[in-house]
Amino acid sequence: MKKIINDPNQVVQDMAEGLVAAHPDKLKQLSGTSVIAKKDAPIANKVGIVSGGGSGHEPAHAGYVGKGMLDAAVAGEVFTSPTPDQIFEAIKAVDGDAGVFLIIKNYTGDVLNFEMAAELAEAEGIKVEKVVVNDDVAVEEEPSRRGIAGTILVHKIAGAKAEQGGSLDEVKAVAEKVVKNVRSMGMALTPCTVPAAGTPSFQLAENEMEIGIGIHGESGIERKDITTADEIAKELTDKVLDDFDFSGGDVAVMVNGLGSSPEMELYIVNKKVQAIMQEKGIRVYKTYVGEYMTSLEMAGCSVTLLKLDDELKKLLDAPSQAPAFCS
Repeated sequence: MKKIINDPNQVVQDMAEGLVAAHPDKLKQLSGTSVIAKKDAPIANKVGIVSGGGSGHEPAHAGYVGKGMLDAAVAGEVFTSPTPDQIFEAIKAVDGDAGVFLIIKNYTGDVLNFEMAAELAEAEGIKVEKVVVNDDVAVEEEPSRRGIAGTILVHKIAGAKAEQGGSLDEVKAVAEKVVKNVRSMGMALTPCTVPAAGTPSFQLAENEMEIGIGIHGESGIERKDITTADEIAKELTDKVLDDFDFSGGDVAVMVNGLGSSPEMELYIVNKKVQAIMQEKGIRVYKTYVGEYMTSLEMAGCSVTLLKLDDELKKLLDAPSQAPAFCS
C-alpha cells in the first residue's frame, strides 16, 4: 500500500507538527513530546481531560483536543500505547488544581501505562481519576472488551461536564455512565498497513469481509463473503442490540468509517441503521456519520449506540471547538 509519508519512523512527529500548524490558535505541542494540548492549558480550577493511545486512529485522539472536549491527547507510535512519561507530561500540562481525568481504551498497554502515569502524578500531589472504555461487543467477555469508536462519545460528554465546571468526581460519574450505556461493533473489507511494517496486517480475498475487527489492524471474529450494505448494517446493529437493552429511551447513533470507506457508503449503512431503530421503536436523538476512530486506511465501518438520559443529552448538545468535533 502506497503512503504519503516522509520517513516511516517519523510519521507521528510529522503528523503532530502538521496538526498544530493547521490549528495554531487552538493547539500546542509540548516540547520534546508527542502530546497535543489546548493552547491555553492548564485552565485554573477546571478538571483537565486527557486521553490518547497509539497513532493511526486519526482524528482520534488529538483531533478532539479543544474547548468542550479534551485538554490534551498523547500519541503513541502507530498502534502502540504512549509511554508513561509522555502521559505524565500531559497530565502535568493540564492540571489546573481541580484534578485530571483520564479516558483510557481497554488495551493492556494503554491501561498499564496510563495507570503508571497516574501514580507518578499522584506522587506529585495531582489528583487523578480514570475510566476505561470497553464498548466492543465483538468480544464476549466484558472485562476483555476493547475500546473503539464509543470512546469519542466519552470524550464529548466528559469534556462537556468538565467545561461546565463539574468536579473530578462528577466528571468520573458521567463518564462511567457513558461507558455503561455505550456499545459498538465493527467490520472490515480490507486490512491496513502499518507504515513501518510495509505489509498488510492480515489478508482478505476480494470477496471476503471480516466481522468484529478491532482498531489495531487485528483480524476479527468471523470471516465471510461480502454482502450488501443493508445486511452489514443489520448484522452490526443486531449484535449491539442483542448485547444491551436500548429500549425505553433515546439513543445516539454513530456510524464510523475506519479510514477509506467513502461517506457515501457510510450514509448507506446509516440509512439501514435508522430503519432498524424505527422498527424496534427506539428513538434516535442524534446521529453522527463520518470518520471518528479510524484504523489507518482500513476499509470498513463500525456502528455505535449510546443510550441517553436527560443529562447525557444536554452534555452531548453542549458546544465543542475541537477540530474534529465542532458543534
